[in-house]
Amino acid sequence: MTKPLHIAVLMGGWANEREVSLMSGGGVADALESKGYRVTEIDMGRDVAQRIAEAAPDVVFNALHGVPGEDGTVQGMLDLMGIPYTHSGVATSVIAIDKQLTKQALVPNGIPMPGGRIVPSEELFERDPLPRPYVLKPVNEGSSVGVAIITEDSDIGNPIARGAKGPWQEFSELLAEPFIKGRELTTAVIDGPSGPRALGVTELIIDTGFYDYEHKYTEGRTQHVCPANIPPEIAALCENYAIRAHTLLGCHGTSRTDYRWDDEAGEEGLFVLETNTQPGMTPLSLVPEQARHAGIDYPELCEMIVLEALRVHDMKNREAGNG
Repeated sequence: MTKPLHIAVLMGGWANEREVSLMSGGGVADALESKGYRVTEIDMGRDVAQRIAEAAPDVVFNALHGVPGEDGTVQGMLDLMGIPYTHSGVATSVIAIDKQLTKQALVPNGIPMPGGRIVPSEELFERDPLPRPYVLKPVNEGSSVGVAIITEDSDIGNPIARGAKGPWQEFSELLAEPFIKGRELTTAVIDGPSGPRALGVTELIIDTGFYDYEHKYTEGRTQHVCPANIPPEIAALCENYAIRAHTLLGCHGTSRTDYRWDDEAGEEGLFVLETNTQPGMTPLSLVPEQARHAGIDYPELCEMIVLEALRVHDMKNREAGNG
């Protein structure tokens, strides 16, 4: 009798998104167990390498969010250990979590993203880096952690305390971008036997403010319209950009590309904000929701991500053998 595949689900950690990661990981573990797999849940601590070695899984499902689980650090550790893992590899993770590096990879290849520049956080207590309104965000955080919209009248999100120590002191640098008015859209991509596939487009309609961390993970704060009520040509462009970003960045398993769309400007008003290499897998998360609309239930989605991880690992081994 063949033993069931042993999957370690890596979750938690110490990043700002710890609680979300625990929800994602718990859901994934339950789903994979329902498919007959043997599952070990690991809440990541500083002894994570030892705990993974003791568990000796066939594959790791990386359900971590933020640093160090999403920035290439954990991916490098698992590469050194020779253990297959889900989602993207080291190089992709390093680039995609850094919003400025992502622009350098995507914009020259015809994918529109907002302009802007990197500014030292100290400068923000002295002057505006761009004409208002503009957006400030950490260069390498996920889930809209630390994002603020600076308007003519006020700050929406994480406030800026002029001339005093404030919340931005947590980050030495921030990315300042022009504010793009309009609508929040997002498209998930999943890998399969025939290559990457876009799962659709969701519009995110919030009650107040903008689509920040609280709106993403608090039930009732955001309405998900899936599929989005947008013109077919905009939906097609979202899916095109998402697949191209997934491919150009070298993503594996699944990714999610987020947009702002100025609907008064048509196709010229669509801008990519970022591509997330490890989207959330909580009950409120967008990738499972889009997958359901595409006919893929949650356990099947988790299984597809695991099988893609094994396929990529086998391909790398073959390439190394051929070298």
